Amino acid sequence: MNAAVVYSSRTGNTRKIAEAVHSVMPAGTDIFPVEEAPEPASYDFLALGFWVDKGEPDAAMLAYMDRVQGKSVGLFGTLGAWPDSDHARDTMQKAVARMQGNRVLGTFICQGRVDPKLIAAMAKMGPNNPHVMDEARKARLAEAAKHPDENDCAAARKTFAGILRETEGLCAG
Repeated sequence: MNAAVVYSSRTGNTRKIAEAVHSVMPAGTDIFPVEEAPEPASYDFLALGFWVDKGEPDAAMLAYMDRVQGKSVGLFGTLGAWPDSDHARDTMQKAVARMQGNRVLGTFICQGRVDPKLIAAMAKMGPNNPHVMDEARKARLAEAAKHPDENDCAAARKTFAGILRETEGLCAG
């Protein structure tokens, strides 16, 4: 199987998860930041990683995803919200929907540190903004700053090891 891990990372969170995913991929698997990734056509399997921006994969990864056709894919992402939140689920559903024409074999999402510039911008938002800096948001951002941690990396490795087992079944069948 010819495979690649392609990721977009703003603060290093998604890169860290990409490296964890890459560690369980078959020998010879390529890993690229999205800005350096080759065309996806030559790969059988792609692990695509993104950071969440406004409820969907970031723009650079969206552009790459649009070029992926007829592939087996695993998706992973990082975000400042709780990974079991509606926001996280909705974001991953949007990412899966973006992969129409491909076979999405699994997904993984975890918290990650939010860019300090974005936190500063949120702190200036008025009380009617959905991203107002209240105590609950401050607590969530403080927790997000601790991620991705080794537990997140282990969970990503476990998820992608399972996805790879499924790709073996597809190749054998």
